[in-house]
Amino acid sequence: MSKGTIKKIAGPLVIATGMRDANMFDVVRVGERRLIGEIIEIHDDQASIQVYEETSGLAPGAPVESTGVPMSVELGPGLISSIYDGIQRPLDGIMRVTGSNQLQRGVEVPSLPRDKVWHFVPSVEAGAKVTGGDILGEVRESQIVTHKIMVSPLLSGTISEIREGDFTVTDQIGTLVTESGKEEPLTLMQRWPVRSGRPYSQKLPPKMPLVSGQRVIDTLFPIAKGGVAAVPGPFGSGKTVVQHQLAKWADADIVVYIGCGERGNEMTDVLNEFPELKDPKTGFSLMERTVLIANTSDMPVAAREASIYTGITIAEYFRDMGYSVALMADSTSRWAEALREMSGRLEEMPGEEGYPAYLGSRLAQFYERAGRVVTLGSEGREGALSVIGAVSPAGGDISEPVTQATLRIVKVFWRLDANLAYTRHFPAINWLSSYSLYLDSMEDWFNESVDADWMRLRGQMTRLLSVESSLNEMVQLVGMDALSAPDRLTMETARSIREDFLHQDAFHEIDTYTSLHKQFLMMKLILSFDDVSRKALQEGADISKLVAMPVRERIGRFKYTREDELDTEYAKIADQLEKEAAQAISDKEEF
Repeated sequence: MSKGTIKKIAGPLVIATGMRDANMFDVVRVGERRLIGEIIEIHDDQASIQVYEETSGLAPGAPVESTGVPMSVELGPGLISSIYDGIQRPLDGIMRVTGSNQLQRGVEVPSLPRDKVWHFVPSVEAGAKVTGGDILGEVRESQIVTHKIMVSPLLSGTISEIREGDFTVTDQIGTLVTESGKEEPLTLMQRWPVRSGRPYSQKLPPKMPLVSGQRVIDTLFPIAKGGVAAVPGPFGSGKTVVQHQLAKWADADIVVYIGCGERGNEMTDVLNEFPELKDPKTGFSLMERTVLIANTSDMPVAAREASIYTGITIAEYFRDMGYSVALMADSTSRWAEALREMSGRLEEMPGEEGYPAYLGSRLAQFYERAGRVVTLGSEGREGALSVIGAVSPAGGDISEPVTQATLRIVKVFWRLDANLAYTRHFPAINWLSSYSLYLDSMEDWFNESVDADWMRLRGQMTRLLSVESSLNEMVQLVGMDALSAPDRLTMETARSIREDFLHQDAFHEIDTYTSLHKQFLMMKLILSFDDVSRKALQEGADISKLVAMPVRERIGRFKYTREDELDTEYAKIADQLEKEAAQAISDKEEF
């Protein structure tokens, strides 16, 4: 254990001498208050330390002590429904200890509660041979989540004893004898360094979607289970609401939500909403399967840099249990700003717009930890970790370095458009500039699991939206009346796609979530109107009568239909569409 003294202080950066025996990324305790920090650079016996707490009051000559271990998180029962800061300190635990709602410096509170007792039921017996990742037993952590106690990825051997009972996370539940004969105590908890990805057996191709119930996402720009997506957009365009919707409705067993440098009132909304929101799958509170990491903009900037690593390590741990995990990082721009500040204080050569030259590689290290994998262990469980990162480019300029570095890594790009948000179109995802590179690999899944016509209808919708964009320029010059009847029909169908399908009310009881079956029926109704009307035009029907058919109102309101009434209502609307189109043909003027 290395001990040194402070030589220089520059905001969250502290330079200490006498640290020759310390290692990169060791956790250190700084000053008399034992502020927590991490070594990020070493020259001879001089170490640069980023301190994760406010450094006011520190002075040169104060002691610095290295713990000899890297920044790690505690993984075990007690994670679910917890609210942590960026370095996994429990905010509610700190409040109980200090009696204050202000984050006080130097407070040491264990990440997992040491006094809480969990009932452990083993699934292996004494004498069993186990390897890293094997499940030793289970703990019922919440009404939704069964916490699987696993062998650490670094251990293997024979179980010499294991017992059922009530334990705290530090109590010994059994003993493992390694191949070298060393006895390792087994507990409900393990630790893992946050900057190292947890190992797995095999990475699987992204062939199935992470269903979110958001139509513009699932139909036009789906993300795969184990995929990565970026949501860039300017202030007020709805990034946080999109992330909240995904956290609430995405087809994931566990949600890890990281508020990285965001405004305190936004995190307050999350903290207030999630406990009250009912999980649609189970009927219990959403917090029963959620871990929150709150590192708001007024908290020490250096802790932002650690927060996304803390979050993704916790997410990997649940992935290793065989769960599907969705991680929301809001926002990586604030994380990059923390990198830029620390880089500037280290006097490193700045890259574009002052960001460090290693910005791209750090982002890649984070996003590449996502994936659908076969976990370690003899069972070969399948788990998935999907990562959705919000990006907050200044002024909505997506050519800035953080957005561009992110786009080189992710395969799904949901471009949030301020103009759409100002016209009250939500989610404000621009359908012309967004994309998903997972479509080809997931085509078979959609066609087999939803309907064989899914991809064909999706292609027809995107084509109509693209043609509408081209026709809009002509309409602005010469007006709608100058368009031919087929072009006017294209404009009307595209408007229906935009207003009835892509527009979705996050706060409406029914419209907030749309199943894939309902999305397919909505697509089919809108495009049936287009097909039927085109045939009617060929038979001489008047375009103005087709556009004014009363059935269009029912097509638009179909999104408010309950799931158990879908097929009946669809059949009624389809029948009415055929009758009204036939009426329009029979009403054609005789020349």
